[in-house]
Amino acid sequence: MKYAIIIPDGAADFPLEVLDGKTPFEAARKPHTDALAIEGRLGVVHTTPRGFSAGSDVCSMSLLGYDPAVYHTGRAPLEAAAMGIETGLTDTIFRCNLVTAVEGMMSDHSAGHIPSPEGRKLLEDFASLLAERGMADGITFYPGVSYRNIMVDRSERDYGDLNTVPPHDVPGEPIKKHLPKGGPNAKLIQDMIAASEELFADHEVNTTRRELNESPATHVWLWGCGNRPDIPPFSEVYGLKGAMITAVDLLAGIAALIGWDRLDVPGITGYHDTDYAAKGRYACGALDVYDLVCVHVEAPDEASHQADATTKVASIEAIDKHIVGPVVEKLRTFDEGWRLLYLPDHYTCVHDRKHDATPPPFMMVGTGVAKLRELPMSEANAKESGLEIEFGHELMEYFLRSGT
Repeated sequence: MKYAIIIPDGAADFPLEVLDGKTPFEAARKPHTDALAIEGRLGVVHTTPRGFSAGSDVCSMSLLGYDPAVYHTGRAPLEAAAMGIETGLTDTIFRCNLVTAVEGMMSDHSAGHIPSPEGRKLLEDFASLLAERGMADGITFYPGVSYRNIMVDRSERDYGDLNTVPPHDVPGEPIKKHLPKGGPNAKLIQDMIAASEELFADHEVNTTRRELNESPATHVWLWGCGNRPDIPPFSEVYGLKGAMITAVDLLAGIAALIGWDRLDVPGITGYHDTDYAAKGRYACGALDVYDLVCVHVEAPDEASHQADATTKVASIEAIDKHIVGPVVEKLRTFDEGWRLLYLPDHYTCVHDRKHDATPPPFMMVGTGVAKLRELPMSEANAKESGLEIEFGHELMEYFLRSGT
C-alpha cells in the first residue's frame, strides 16, 4: 500500500465577507480535491489537544501520529532539529523571530519576510552586542531562513516556568503585554528583546529597508523554548518508511525527529511564490521509493497571517492543480493499493490573522475507504459528515489501518 498526505497549512477558515460569505475552501476552484472528497470521506479532527494552543508545532505533530502531551517540548527544538543543530538534553532552544513593531504594537511577525542575508547581518550584530554587555554566556545564535532563527542556551539556566507568546498570535497588540514572563530568567530574555530594539532602531539594514518602503526589523522576539524531545521513529511505531516535502524548518524538524527523509525540492518557499508543480513532481517520484510521502505547503497560512483572502484562495487552487491532481494520478498506478489524506493542521483566520483551535476538516480517500456523504471539501461539509476524531494523534492510525 502507498500513502500520501497533503497539508495545506492553515487553509481552514471561517466565512469571509470579502468572499461573499464563503470560506476560502468554498470559494476556491479545486476540482481534484472535491472529486476525491466525494469519492472518499470527510471528517473533522482535534489537532489541538486540551491545554495547548493551536500552533503548527503542536497540530502537525498531532496529525503525524504523535501525542503532543507526550512528545512536545516546544516549537524551537523541532526547528533546531531541521537545521541539524547539535543540542544536549539540558540545552534550552528558542525560536528567534525578527519582527516589526509600530508604535509599540506587533505589526508583522516576519519583518516583511526579510531576506535571509539581511536577517543574518542583524542577528550577527545582535549577538555581538549581547557579548559586549556580558549577556551571552553560553548562548549561540543560528541564522535560518528569512525571519526565522534559533537561539540555544547551553548554560543550564532555568527556563522551566518561562511563558512565551508566538508573535503571529498577537498582531496589532502591544508587545509589552506579551513579553516573556515567569521563572528566574524572564528578565534576561526581556532585556535581550529590549537590546535588540535599541540596536535595530538605526541599523544600516533597517535604514535601507525604510528607504525602500519595506518593513524594518525592530526587535528580536524569543519564544517557543524547550529541550530536545525523545521521539520514537515512525518506522517503529507504524512500520512505514516516510519522506517529507516542505520549505518550513518546523515540519522538516518533526520529520527528522521521527526518522523521515526531507526531500530537497528546488524552487520551493514558504509563500505563494513557491513552485507548486515541483512539489507535485517530486512527490510523485518519491512514491516509487517511500511507503508514505507527505507534502506540506505553507502558503495558505502565510496568506492568512497577512489578511490576504485572495492569495489564500489562489494557494488552495494551486495545491489542487499542481499537487493533489498529479499525486492522486500517481497513486492510482499502484496495484497494491493506495490512500490519500488531505487536511490543514489548523484554522488560520484571515479576519484576525491568528490561528484558531477549531477542529479542522480532513479528507481521506483510497483503497478500502468507504464513502460517507459524497460532499465536496469544506469546513461545513466535514462537520456535517458526523465523523470526528477526538484525539488528533489517532488520525494516523485511522488513516493507515481503518477498514484494512
